[in-house]
Amino acid sequence: MTDNSNEQDVAFGFRRVGEGEKQGLVNEVFSKVAERYDQMNDLMSGGLHRLWKDDLVAMLNPPRGQAAFHYLDVAGGTGDIAFRILRAGGPQVRVTVADISPEMVGEGRKRAETEGLLGRCSFTVGNAEALAFPDKSFDAYTIAFGIRNVTHIDRALAEAYRVLKPGGRFLCLEFSQVDVPLMDRIYDAYSFTVVPAIGKVVTGDGHPYRYLVESIRTFPKQDDFKAMIEEAGFANVSYRNLTGGVVAIHSGWRI
Repeated sequence: MTDNSNEQDVAFGFRRVGEGEKQGLVNEVFSKVAERYDQMNDLMSGGLHRLWKDDLVAMLNPPRGQAAFHYLDVAGGTGDIAFRILRAGGPQVRVTVADISPEMVGEGRKRAETEGLLGRCSFTVGNAEALAFPDKSFDAYTIAFGIRNVTHIDRALAEAYRVLKPGGRFLCLEFSQVDVPLMDRIYDAYSFTVVPAIGKVVTGDGHPYRYLVESIRTFPKQDDFKAMIEEAGFANVSYRNLTGGVVAIHSGWRI
C-alpha cells in the first residue's frame, strides 16, 4: 500500500487534490478533448488564439537562412505552435514536440503527416517536469497554454532552463490576469458560462472546459510568474500582455 501521508495538496482548477493525482486528472481532461482541441480554441477565443500564437512565433523569430536551429515545444501536442515555427523559419529549422498526453501527440503526428512536416518535426510523449533530453540540447523552448496544467510549475521551469543551450530563449504564452476595468467581469462571465457550454456542444462534455477555465484563475499573475521564471535562473525576463491581459507572453534567456 502506498503511503501518501506526506503528499501535498495542489490546485486542480478550484479543487485541491493530492499532488500525485493531478497529472492523471489533467491527462483525462486532454484525452477527452484531443480530437476537437484546435476547433475548440477557435470557438472559445473567436480565432484570437491564432493571432496570439503568431505573436509568440514572431518574438521567437526563427531564422530563415540555412542555419540549423532546434526548438522544443512543450505541451504542444497538436503541433499548432510547431507548424507555425517551421513555416516561419528556414529549411534547417527543426522542432521537437513533447506532450504528456498520448492522445494529443497522436493528433499532432497525424496533422504533421497530412501537412508533409514529419521530416522536420518529431513528437514524443513527455512530462514537462522531467524531460527526457540531455542538458543544453535546444536553441529555444516554447510552451503555449500548457504550463498552468503542470503539477509543479517550478520544476517545469527548471527543466526548461536545463535543456536550453546557453543563450537559448524561453517563451511562454499563457492565459493571465485581465488588467482592463469592466473587461475582467465580462471575461469572467463569458468564461464560466459560454466556454463550458460550447465544450459540451462540440465535444459532448463541458466538464473539461470548466476545469480549463478554473485553471486560468488559479495561475500566478503576470508579475508573480515573472518572479518564478527569474527564480529558475533566467535572465532579462519580461512579459507582454495581449488583449488586455487575457493572455501574456513571458520571455527569458538562459545565460
